[in-house]
Amino acid sequence: MISANNVTLRIGKRALFEDVNIKFTEGNCYGLIGANGAGKSTFLKILAGKLETTRGDIAITPGQRLSVLEQDHFKYDAYPVMDVVIMGNDRLYQIMKEKDAIYAKEDFSDEDGIRASELEGEFAEMDGWEAESNAAMLLNGLGIETELHYSEMSGLGGSEKVKVLLAKALFGNPDILLLDEPTNHLDLDAIAWLEEFLINFQNTVIVVSHDRYFLNKVCTHIADIDYGKIQLYAGNYDFWYESSQLLIRQMKEANKKKEEKIKELQEFISRFSANASKSKQATSRKRALEKIELDDIRPSSRKYPYIDFRPEREIGNEVLTVEGISKTIDGEKILDKLSFIVGHDDKIAFVGGNEFAITTLFKILKGELEPDEGSYKWGVTTSVAYFPKDSTDEFSNDLTIADWLTGYSAIKDATYVRGFLGRMLFAGEDGVKPVKVLSGGEKVRCLLSKMMISGSNCLLLDEPTNHLDMEAITALNNGLIKFPGVALFACHDHQFVQTTANRIMEILPDGSLIDKITTYDEYLASDEMARKRTVYTNQNVEEDLE
Repeated sequence: MISANNVTLRIGKRALFEDVNIKFTEGNCYGLIGANGAGKSTFLKILAGKLETTRGDIAITPGQRLSVLEQDHFKYDAYPVMDVVIMGNDRLYQIMKEKDAIYAKEDFSDEDGIRASELEGEFAEMDGWEAESNAAMLLNGLGIETELHYSEMSGLGGSEKVKVLLAKALFGNPDILLLDEPTNHLDLDAIAWLEEFLINFQNTVIVVSHDRYFLNKVCTHIADIDYGKIQLYAGNYDFWYESSQLLIRQMKEANKKKEEKIKELQEFISRFSANASKSKQATSRKRALEKIELDDIRPSSRKYPYIDFRPEREIGNEVLTVEGISKTIDGEKILDKLSFIVGHDDKIAFVGGNEFAITTLFKILKGELEPDEGSYKWGVTTSVAYFPKDSTDEFSNDLTIADWLTGYSAIKDATYVRGFLGRMLFAGEDGVKPVKVLSGGEKVRCLLSKMMISGSNCLLLDEPTNHLDMEAITALNNGLIKFPGVALFACHDHQFVQTTANRIMEILPDGSLIDKITTYDEYLASDEMARKRTVYTNQNVEEDLE
């Protein structure tokens, strides 16, 4: 068990947390939610002992081991992947290193033999002989191929490093597991594996995530941070949302009845306070009036942007035709003879682990890359707005937010442009903030403002939910659902894909394409998906045997 006792944290004059008391018990998974800036990651750092509180303390059951998902993807670049995972249990790793150092000695003494025997005993008690196989199971489950298990971290890509750090956090059955955005940069297969792992995990989990489907799948409780307090709810994310909304409605209805009662008493007192025969009744009602207290309904600190894509012209029947597109990069075939036709009612989700291939295809369709073979043609009525996965170049200038967005607007009126910024929660002086200093989430909201102001009837979005908070993801999800045009998008948010897409495309590791008119859940359950997974699992096994 881990608990916060009267925890207060002040940053300057601002109290980020005020007298927080909460217990996280064994066998439960707690989703820690709240608006951007509410202090979710900060609270995890407090629980992990990485941040001192102004007042109060954190208590952990003696002897329990706490494990944290680290965020520094370059910290272990000099170490082999297998070593990094086993470092998740620091004591076991230190035993292994000390054993190796003793056995490597040329002048092995009696003292060394005694020490080695002690270490071997402790090693066995900690299931040390199973350490590498257990680590390999975690790595394979997250999609790290076996041939990479003993390579150095420096040779891995960004998403692969994320997976290794996650495997490190999960390793060795920790008693308390703290996960800050564990699904970021994971493909959907890896997320599904992690969901099953956490569902079957028997100890305490506290997780911060913007993935609503993930929270619904794994959480037994929701810990909601709002205005420096943490309110605990039993149930998953959807249950929390319904419960919190119901509580607010009940308080409003109770206040309404109280206000009606107050008005009734005030009218009686006003009419009869000067009437001698009614004076006792008027006095009694004054006492009753004084006892009525309205519930203090404080509005949530959460803010939802307003995302509404409105095409300037209706899209035609001919939207996009792709014929035999192939692309090889650095000697590896990324796309292999891809062909498909996009209809005027399509909202297509590109899914699976081949993210680089999806990004490459999107760049080709936007004209940023040339295919090696094949062609594509946009319909004459089609206007395309593009959301790139990497927007670094877009914001490498000295423009303010308002000037930056004005450059993409056909109408140069400042009030018109600021209206779009206001929808995306850039109010007042925010408009004069330089774009080069924006946070990741602010950049995403700027790009979505640009897409809205374009009036395009076809949206091409490559991982738009990265860096967004739960409220913005929900707003974008709803905006795409009601968008009357065509959308082609890649996204790791299961609920986003399931509720938006009516067609699923997956680019396989060999660069070929599966194309199904179906929902995402139906696709995952399909025989096609099962066959695809079997084929590539068998290929991997054959490669390992070779």
